[in-house]
Amino acid sequence: MFLLNPKDHSRFYPDGKSREIMEKTIQFFENKGKVKLKEDDRNRVWYADLLDFLKDEEVFYTLLTPSKYGDDDCRWDTWRNCEFNEILAFYGLHYWYTWQVTILGLGPLWMTDNEAIKQKTATLLKKGEVFAFGLSEKEHGADVYSSEMTLYREGDDAFRARGGKYYIGNANVAALVSTFGRMAGTDEYVFFAVDSQHEKFECIRNLVNVQSYVAEFALHDYPITQADILARGPEAWDMALNTVNVGKYNLGWASIGICTHALYEAINHAANRRLFNRFVTDFPHVQKLFVDAYTRLVAMKLFALRASDYLRSASLDDRRYLLFNPMVKMKVTMQGEQVIDALWDVIAARGFEKDVYFEMATRDIRALPKLEGTAHVNMALVVKFMANYLFNPADYPEIPKRDDAADDEFLFAQGPTKGLGNIQFHDYRIAYEQWNLPNVNMFKEQIEALKTFLLKAPPDTAQQRDVDFLLSLGEVFTLVPYGQLILENAAIYGMDDDTVDQIFDFMVRDFSKYALELYHKPSATEAQMELCLAMIRKPAVDQQRFGRVWEEQVYALEGVYEMND
Repeated sequence: MFLLNPKDHSRFYPDGKSREIMEKTIQFFENKGKVKLKEDDRNRVWYADLLDFLKDEEVFYTLLTPSKYGDDDCRWDTWRNCEFNEILAFYGLHYWYTWQVTILGLGPLWMTDNEAIKQKTATLLKKGEVFAFGLSEKEHGADVYSSEMTLYREGDDAFRARGGKYYIGNANVAALVSTFGRMAGTDEYVFFAVDSQHEKFECIRNLVNVQSYVAEFALHDYPITQADILARGPEAWDMALNTVNVGKYNLGWASIGICTHALYEAINHAANRRLFNRFVTDFPHVQKLFVDAYTRLVAMKLFALRASDYLRSASLDDRRYLLFNPMVKMKVTMQGEQVIDALWDVIAARGFEKDVYFEMATRDIRALPKLEGTAHVNMALVVKFMANYLFNPADYPEIPKRDDAADDEFLFAQGPTKGLGNIQFHDYRIAYEQWNLPNVNMFKEQIEALKTFLLKAPPDTAQQRDVDFLLSLGEVFTLVPYGQLILENAAIYGMDDDTVDQIFDFMVRDFSKYALELYHKPSATEAQMELCLAMIRKPAVDQQRFGRVWEEQVYALEGVYEMND
């Protein structure tokens, strides 16, 4: 079964320790039960019980310690971490959030050349500590160029840190907070580590009205020595961006976990509710909503898993992950919103009730496109790759499925963050040519229409500065690599033709929708408008294919999973 099912977790794992962690984590939440889970959510209870479990089982230590610094089972294995991402979010975004911001906090600590602090980090992980990432500020948000946190020199090896940080998860309890700032009197960036329990560290308040703790904090002449400094200058800047490269990928997995739980709950409810003398699942429009939600969710997971393969196989000579990673953060999380919206249209008022998981899902799914840089910021990044991706392919060895028990060392040695426009990709057509299905073929025609648009009526100078225009163009372009990785992974996982062609039913519709949005942009020229219309298609209708996907895959999920009370 491709989707996570905690009641039948028969997944492949390359080692026993990985399986033990996943199964024990599932059991922790199932033993806690949905009633207590929802009660804690309503009352915004700090999840000390989960942190105690993670500490006792050395979960973060095992999953987030590179093998060089830990015991035999320790490694930073992105495939394994995807599994844990999905499980935590399946039960609640805020459980996942502590894991996520720990990953961000650990990024600079594992990237630094400061070996002593790496050893300290491993020791703290083994003790069950969590970590935080002090990057954004109240007045500047994601504009890290304008950081005002300042390090003042007081001697050869003595500094004082002054300033504040804002929207920093785990900052109430983090053993180390990786903090970004500047050296006083210069434009030199610096990363240094502080302890949230130090007397010169003020945790001012929790900024959010949920279980998580997302802090505003201030450093009041916090003492820093060379032993606390992680990086300075360009290395500190690259450390910030490369950490985000590692961490933002996880947000897509949070969406996948939330949507999977919500799907089970929605199909269980609808299949057992009668309206107008019919079960809700007998209505054609309900079946359409469910099939759309299911295929979008399967596509989300196919893409995110395949992006992990590229991330794990990356090197300084192969940085294709820098396109696929922001897409997991941006595209997958936005698709998650559509999945929840479709399911909510089915279960309607039930989605507001306090005793169902779905009520949490409707709230939490909205957060993910807006964290770690908005979807818009990531779209602007993706557009930089468009020309080379579509028109200038290079030869690369084929990337295999990467579920092996390997340490992903390159994540902490990504190097300089410049030169994104020079990154090349293998020919996307290789993946598309392996599939001869009606909607896949129609999607290929839409890609060719997009390329014609870019060749015959590319954005002019003014449009290249028009973020609104570029965002819509980026939505159209993003579908091409999204479809590519879906098809690559559909082959790897042996997906049936019905599922793949039904996925491309919504892909054709989405391509048409975004092309029409581009058509309507105020700055679109007559030539561009005409070429936008050439991208619009109606998916190939096949009621038998739709019926098989509905009966054999979607409706078949009824009763498969329900969380323990």
